[in-house]
This record gives sequence, C-alpha cells and structure tokens, in this order.
Amino acid sequence: MTDAVSLIRAKRDGQPLAGDDIRWLFEAYARHDVADEQMSALLMAIYFRGLDRAELRTWTAAMIASGDRLDLSSIGRPTVDKHSTGGVGDKVSLILAPLVAACGAAVPQLSGRGLGHTGGTLDKLESIPGFRAGLTPEETLAVLASAGCVICAAGSGLAPADRRLYALRDVTGTVESIPLIASSIMSKKIAEGTSALVLDVKVGTGAFMTSYQRARELAETMVALGEEHGVRTRALLTQMDVPLGRAVGNAVEVEESVQALHGHGPGDLMEVTLALARQMLALAGLEADPAAAIADGRALAAYRTMIRAQGGDPDAPLPQAAHTQILAAPADGWLTRLDALAVGIAAWRLGAGRARKEDDVSASAGIICLAKPGDRVQAGQPLLELRADERERFGPALAALQGAAAVSDQGPPPPVSPVIEEVGPA
Repeated sequence: MTDAVSLIRAKRDGQPLAGDDIRWLFEAYARHDVADEQMSALLMAIYFRGLDRAELRTWTAAMIASGDRLDLSSIGRPTVDKHSTGGVGDKVSLILAPLVAACGAAVPQLSGRGLGHTGGTLDKLESIPGFRAGLTPEETLAVLASAGCVICAAGSGLAPADRRLYALRDVTGTVESIPLIASSIMSKKIAEGTSALVLDVKVGTGAFMTSYQRARELAETMVALGEEHGVRTRALLTQMDVPLGRAVGNAVEVEESVQALHGHGPGDLMEVTLALARQMLALAGLEADPAAAIADGRALAAYRTMIRAQGGDPDAPLPQAAHTQILAAPADGWLTRLDALAVGIAAWRLGAGRARKEDDVSASAGIICLAKPGDRVQAGQPLLELRADERERFGPALAALQGAAAVSDQGPPPPVSPVIEEVGPA
C-alpha cells in the first residue's frame, strides 16, 4: 500500500516515483489524507533530487487532472497562447494577444498578478476603468468568441493542486526547482485547452532565471512537457537585463501598449512582440504578417474589442500619479547599463508592485525610462521619471536605483538583440 512517508523516503534517497504512486499522492492530497507537512517534505526532496522525464510527465498530468479543463472546441479558429516567465516592463501580452487575434487565431490568455519586482498583466489591465479580469469559464469563452482574444485570471477550477503546491513552495524555499516551475506553468496552460503555446523565457538580472543555462533548461523542460501532452510548444529566450520598452508600472504600461498598437512602440518591445507573434502564428498554421496587422489598424481594433468585451472603456483616461521625481544622468557619455532588477524594485517601492499576494497596487505608480542603453546623455539630463501617489515613496525607490545606471565616455555599447534564441522539441 502506498503511503506519503514511503514516497518522501524514496525521493529523499534518489529513487524515482512510480506513476501510480504520483497519481495516488495527488488524489490523497486532494482528500487531505496527505498533510501539508508531508507534501512540503516531498517538495524539498524534489528540490534536491529532481524529477526525471517520466515522473515529471505524470506529476504534471496529475496536477491537470486535479481540476477542470477548458473546452475550446466551439471556437472556430486555431487556438494558441503565450506565457512569459516575467520581467520588468514586460507588457508584451497586452499587444500580442490582440495582434495574433487580428491575424486569425484565437488567444485564450490566462494571466497572473505581479509579485515583487515583476509586473502582472492583470494588474496592468485593471488600471483601465471597468476592466474585469475575473471571468467565469462561460464568460471567457464568450469574450474569446467575440473578440478573438481574452486576457483573464485562471479560474479556481483549473489545476487547483497547483495553487496549494505553490503556496507551500513559497514558504518552504522550493520555488526555484525547475521541475516544479515547469509543472506549475504547464499544468495551467495545458488545462486552459489551447492547441499551441509559445513560451517567452526571460534571462537576465530582472528575470526569474538570471543565468542562460538555467533559462535554457527551463525552456527545454516546458517545451517537452507541452509536446508530451499534445500541445504544440516552442520557446524563445529573451533578454531581461534592461527594462523592456520605456514604461514600468501599470497604467503607464497600458499607455505604452496602446502606442505600440498605433505603430509607435519602442524597438526592443516590438522586436520581442513580433518574434513571439510569428512563432504563435506558425504553430497555429496561419500565414500572416503581424507587422501588417499593426500598420493597418487591425490589431488596435482587436484590442479595443477585447477591452470592451471585458467591461473596460478603451477611451477612458488612465489614472495619473499625483507626484513625479526625476533621476538625472551622473555624467556625460553613453548610457551603457540600466539594471532591470533595480528599476523593477524601485517601481515596486513606488507602489506599482506588491510584496504579498493580498497587497493592493497603485494603478498610476511607475517609472518612465527617458533614456536606454546606447543613448548619448549629458550630466544632469533626466534618465528616469518616477511616479507615485505619495511623496514618501520616492526615497526608498531612489535608494533602490543607486548604481543602477552606468555612463561611459568610451563610445556606445554594441547593440544587442533582445531575442536570444528559439528552443524547440528535442
């Protein structure tokens, strides 16, 4: 007879867990026959010992089976989604979902909220007056059918085991395990019912994965999981040493996204967005030029339709911060570095992020990057514009930005593409 202690000992000692044992574990955990303390001990054993490919495939399947799956068969378009591992200024989803929808696909994007220095897509969209992120499965399908895209919170019925496991990982120091990260992300994405998925795995100081090797391993693991569960999956590794685009926050990122949909997006933001769009359209079997969908206004129209369908007013003024402060360039020369992590922490301290999931966020707080690496600057020239609802937030934010920018008189740094490489099935 299977029992939790035997599974903990087996994994602790480096033995693989049998498929039937993993399925029993999740069923018993759902019945509360396995205690949180026991699951925590097993998670720590997995953190140190890992899961092999067969174990991870079954572990992910058990997480999916713990809840419902969305049925997208009624949608008369090929379905494809995108997931980002999170970064600073990463408003790609706001542009990408309507862009790909404008090219003929259906994009069912279940997104999350920000925690710490990384922003959350739902927090950004909720700065739009009236916008609703919490939709029922029926509402989700209705918006997807009418607008071609939906960006909303994952319902409580999708992979509920993931929520319980993530809460345990958060308080037991086991968040950074690649098998546990991969199963957490992919169980929700597979449960949402999409036929294809493109992953944006960020690499750099402002990313969850700071090293190329770890990011590549995570990408390969998630691509393999998707393919094994019948979802056509690819990944792009993209840079996150510098904030993406110029806006970091909530309303400020919505504003920049709308400008991008008008055809005026920053070069790095558009390069990442268009690269992901091309991958998504290829997996969906659609031959379309995403740049053309921006140029002729179709992507903007799809965005406005989605916002209205989710209760928002795309023409309403966005919240504006009560106070601003400037961080100036320290010297003449070329801006060679603008650290994404420091900027993300500063935006968080201004009120744009949260320390705990229960915290509120400010819709109007954030940072505008008035210069980016490669730009020529003069001493005293504004580099960053900080925005906050309370003046007392500027001090802690400026402290986070100490040493975040570097200026050199040795000439401009060589341009670096934000797209590093593609990762496909092995």
